[in-house]
Amino acid sequence: MLKEIAPTVTRVVAIFNPDTAPPVLLNLPIEAAGSSLGMTVSLVPVRDDSAIEEAIAAHASEPGGAIMSLPEPFSNTHRHAIIAAAARHKLPLIGPSVFPGDGGLMSYWFDAVELHAEAASYIDRILRGASPADLPVQQPTKYSLVINLKTAKALGLTVPPSMLDLADEVIE
Repeated sequence: MLKEIAPTVTRVVAIFNPDTAPPVLLNLPIEAAGSSLGMTVSLVPVRDDSAIEEAIAAHASEPGGAIMSLPEPFSNTHRHAIIAAAARHKLPLIGPSVFPGDGGLMSYWFDAVELHAEAASYIDRILRGASPADLPVQQPTKYSLVINLKTAKALGLTVPPSMLDLADEVIE
């Protein structure tokens, strides 16, 4: 989706904090997915705001860059620094669902309300006597695409109408 909005992107830096990112997040085939789309994806660990700025500034030194903020507690807490650095260096940013509302370009993430409702349903079933081992593992089923048009305009990007049609929310 990022490539569709920003077709010149060839390099993506996925920033995260190794102290707070769940290990499963770091084992996702992010690099392989990027190369299948003609992009190089690099995982870059950061631990504070100055490291965020350094990582994004270094990535901005060459054309075709973009930022992906992995969905983990540190990124959420430091999202204003991440968004500000991406904006300062004119790089498109995709991140968790709260990012576009704060100035990130876009997010495509699961519906947290639905996820919590599913968790409550499981808790209810366990309290009623169901064995946790007998309950199936469930994955999120509803995802939400949010696009910030103001940020797209500031980056000189034109969001294709097909993407706007797919968006669950468009911030103007």
